[in-house]
Amino acid sequence: MSWAGSLRLALSLGLPPEAFWRLSLKEWLALTQAPAAPTLNRAGLQDLIDRYPDEETL
Repeated sequence: MSWAGSLRLALSLGLPPEAFWRLSLKEWLALTQAPAAPTLNRAGLQDLIDRYPDEETL
């Protein structure tokens, strides 16, 4: 993303330009990166299977 694009994103998030330019790269990434998606392990899959069993249709 370009600096202009980053600044536009900051403004859309309500962050004034002065605050944007004071941020470290690490802070900016923490504000703008999506959190890691949770992974589905075998126990989690089994829990979903138990809670939402497939319906038999004949």
